[in-house]
Amino acid sequence: MEKFITRQISRHIHLQKNKFPIIALTGPRQSGKTTLLKELFPEYRYISLENPDIRAFATDDPIGFLNLYNQHVIFDEVQRVPQLFSYIQGIVDDSGQMGQFILSGSQNFHLLNSITQTLAGRVALFKLLPFDFSELKNAGIQKNSYSQTAVKGFYPAIYTREIDPVVFYANYIQTYIEKDVTELLNIRDLNLFRTFIGLCAARAGQLLNISALANECDISQPTAKAWLSILESSYITFQLQPYHQNFNKRLVKSPKLYFYDTGLLNYLLGIRTPEDFEQNRLKGNLFENMIIAEYQKKNNHQYLHQDYNFWQASNGREVDLLIKTHNGFDIFEIKATHTISASLFKELDYFEELTTGLFIKKHLIYGGDEDQKRTKYDVISWRNT
Repeated sequence: MEKFITRQISRHIHLQKNKFPIIALTGPRQSGKTTLLKELFPEYRYISLENPDIRAFATDDPIGFLNLYNQHVIFDEVQRVPQLFSYIQGIVDDSGQMGQFILSGSQNFHLLNSITQTLAGRVALFKLLPFDFSELKNAGIQKNSYSQTAVKGFYPAIYTREIDPVVFYANYIQTYIEKDVTELLNIRDLNLFRTFIGLCAARAGQLLNISALANECDISQPTAKAWLSILESSYITFQLQPYHQNFNKRLVKSPKLYFYDTGLLNYLLGIRTPEDFEQNRLKGNLFENMIIAEYQKKNNHQYLHQDYNFWQASNGREVDLLIKTHNGFDIFEIKATHTISASLFKELDYFEELTTGLFIKKHLIYGGDEDQKRTKYDVISWRNT
């Protein structure tokens, strides 16, 4: 039997269940959505619309289906029967009951589309991503080094079922391509799409240049954009947008590309061991990807609703992560080094000089183990991000 690891998002879901008629939980395949919902709501009936017989019943006779499953029910992979959403809207509007339905799905695009069009204002939406650092730490399974952590990745099955990461990710990519991609988009050449994912992996933590990506993959720019949107809607990649306020500098306008899970990212790059990771020329980018993804996970799992950006001037000076506050900015430099030197703070200081009159809180996240509270900076160990 799988062991259950407590997820940070649990208490936030419980809090909102009594305030909204519908709870919706989305996230990548294998991120633990079903396990979490069954653990949180044992009194609810669990109905998977992956089951072809159940899906046929819901599709052919939605009224009869919802007469049978009309309250305290979890509908998993609900985006497979989009016509249910309109009927669910009518039911919750008539009943006024909170926590009546729980919806779950792994295709962000279809699920969010249906929610926005039909259920706006009636649903509390949550996103469950693979494990974050604090979940691993609280369960006593966080690795000692960032290279071990990055290569192992964060998908629950790797920990709860003790699956070798190489085996897990090989199967994950195969089933993901065969299942999600073919359903979302008519891609004739799946090998070419695999190549495209690999090229995206080589660009993790870098400015996204769609034209160069399309050229290298030998596809059109519209195709590259469509494929990127598939990777985003199924929670493989995300984009970090640049902060545009001009402090008398010309700014970069392109987003940066990141992967939600560094285990998958490393697998795609052929990195199989912590030693491979340490010796790889992209080590700095991969470390940055892990930290930026951690902030995305924390944002969703703790229900923070924060906006994250990076800042980069056209001369290459940059801040890796920026959070706007009511009176200024929290800014972060992210470096894989274990050793702290004065040069690591120069980008943070440069940004502060440009933003006179604003309160700037400066942070360095590094590969060492100890936090330091300095006069001008907070130095944070990767493990305490």
